[in-house]
Amino acid sequence: MEIIKIINKLTEKIGRQVSLMEVCGTHTLSIFRHGIRSLIPSSIKLVSGPGCPVCVTPIDDIDRMLYVAKQSDIILTTFGDMMRVPGSKGSLYNAKAEGANIKMVYSPLDALKTAEENKDKKIVFFAVGFETTAPLIAATIYEAERKGIPNFFIYSVHKLVPPALEVLVNTEELHLDGFILPGHVSTIIGSKVYEYIPQKYGKACVISGFDADDILHAIAMLLNQILKREPKVEIQYKEAVKPEGNPKALEFLYKFFEPCDSEWRGIGVIPKSGLKLKEEFSHRDAQHIFSIPEIKSIEPKGCQCGLVLRGVKIPPQCPLFAKICTPENPVGACMVSSEGSCAAYYKYGRN
Repeated sequence: MEIIKIINKLTEKIGRQVSLMEVCGTHTLSIFRHGIRSLIPSSIKLVSGPGCPVCVTPIDDIDRMLYVAKQSDIILTTFGDMMRVPGSKGSLYNAKAEGANIKMVYSPLDALKTAEENKDKKIVFFAVGFETTAPLIAATIYEAERKGIPNFFIYSVHKLVPPALEVLVNTEELHLDGFILPGHVSTIIGSKVYEYIPQKYGKACVISGFDADDILHAIAMLLNQILKREPKVEIQYKEAVKPEGNPKALEFLYKFFEPCDSEWRGIGVIPKSGLKLKEEFSHRDAQHIFSIPEIKSIEPKGCQCGLVLRGVKIPPQCPLFAKICTPENPVGACMVSSEGSCAAYYKYGRN
């Protein structure tokens, strides 16, 4: 492949190890599935970051949703991956098997339909995702308001990517030279929001598509920036990402939500890295409406999920990986979602 030859030449000219982090779960999965690490020089280190929204949801929030799900007048709804993420006392899937009123949905609009069909119940949607899914949640709130459906609420653990990148670029153990930036998220927020990374920290950035050729070209673009010492934000995924993003989606999103401090599993609280409903829509906010206790949970003993999410460790360095912790019996969230580093490594990377 011609792109491999280009990468090899750029690597030779740089003459040192280069560390690049992808912060998108789909990129993580694609890198493993296509064996991209085996195609590029060993001096290029690809590091997987916290690109899976299910994985970065704190165990505290899982436990709080387990509490909510056990209330007799509530139906808890959420996406399939969240059903299997372990809390400190089991998963939502376990709780459902034990009789809790929990329903898996494919869309927040399905949760809203559940509210329409169950007027005697309060429907709580466990809202998880990055900037890609948040506009759809906003659209669901809009529909609930428009139709006057009073029994629909959300528990938001949405995360915003740019604030997390600043934490990662300041993680000394990583020694990052650049980022493969998320394609789906960037279709919404654009490329301009990342410009502080090259300007303030001198790190190369490329927004990439998802197939092997896209990622390899993104790596070559990053190497070229590093070689020339001209860090900037480039868009490889030009067919979908514009510098300004999707202004209409952003306008709609921020009509209902506002940034808030948010805790990321394995990282801690990052200022203005989450989304909460604005005060005028607090009647839809499960945290505002229900008496959900403050729960401080303890991570499973031996689980290195937090260090894996930060890119400080790779999955096989966790003592539980592929022994106690498997996709069939996950101990940490990184083994649950197909976009989690541990799940991808288990399926594609062990050999």
